[in-house]
Amino acid sequence: MPTITTRTRADGTKSYRAAIRLKRKGQIVYRESRTFDRKALAKDWATRRELELQEPGALNRVLHRGVTIGGLVKRYQEEFGQGFGRSKAMDMERLQTYDLASQDAIEATSQDFVAHVVYRLKTVKPQTAANDLIWLRGVFKTARSAWGIPAALDALNDAAETCRRERLVAKPNKRSRRPSLEELEKILEYAKTTEARRTIPMDEIVLFAVFSARRQEEITRLRWADLDERNQMITVDDMKHPSQKTGNHRRVRLTDEAMAIIKRQPETSEFIFPYNSKSLSARFTEWCKYLGLRDLHFHDLRHECISWLFERGWDIPRVASVSGHTTWSSLQRYTHLSQHEHHDKYDSWQWRPQRKNL
Repeated sequence: MPTITTRTRADGTKSYRAAIRLKRKGQIVYRESRTFDRKALAKDWATRRELELQEPGALNRVLHRGVTIGGLVKRYQEEFGQGFGRSKAMDMERLQTYDLASQDAIEATSQDFVAHVVYRLKTVKPQTAANDLIWLRGVFKTARSAWGIPAALDALNDAAETCRRERLVAKPNKRSRRPSLEELEKILEYAKTTEARRTIPMDEIVLFAVFSARRQEEITRLRWADLDERNQMITVDDMKHPSQKTGNHRRVRLTDEAMAIIKRQPETSEFIFPYNSKSLSARFTEWCKYLGLRDLHFHDLRHECISWLFERGWDIPRVASVSGHTTWSSLQRYTHLSQHEHHDKYDSWQWRPQRKNL
């Protein structure tokens, strides 16, 4: 029940202070008060305000008033960011720099989110703008379920639907870029130069990526202790997975070529390739730019390996045993490469590693 307190001002006039207190399980969870010149107005406000706060979700909205979208993103990153991949971590940092980050997370409207997408489209493609909405949806869902903060998820979903309908955002294109033999030869020839080698044997790492389908982060996490030479397999720690960010350790098959490359590496560390994954990425990007190889990413070497295995006539289960895919449907787009003719583009390639004494 609200309480009305009468006070006498210095000039002799009276004021009426209406106060409300809300309890949950015997504990006061919310207080609010206002002062009026008339007692009837004080009673009317207090009664109406108590009814408003009893509506579903109203108290939560009041308790978390002032929480910004940027604040939610930051908290999400602090509490759950350990398992983020590099691109997601960078996107989360970037989201905190836009005007949208200063918006109230509870009061934000669909217009706010659409305006953000329109602004982003000045400098990025629709596929990239769509990522912002995807990350924000994850943040808002966590805020509602884990922290009890009623973030404006409905407004965000409405905005996403509008953006899809009006083609402001789009799904990412399936990348099909593969390096040619000539491009790989340029990289490997350049890797032989003193200037290029430095401290990282990029020729060995590029070849290993081509014949193992391992991502750059996975390559640098491979351990000698996890190598099963007899069965030609190795355990990959924390393999990338759409939902399981850590602990997804997968035992994968090594092709003959990949095994040959491993066997010629010096055992100077617990890791087979004891290098920083970011350095590999930076070096590869730098080389491609220098050599004039356009739109070639390190990850394309993984696609190359999978396509090559299908071209050799391998079936989906056997390819999955190398790539580490848990769902075969994600490999089906590669199978068209070998439906009519099986061939091995590396059959007589001078750089193909030879399996010896294994």
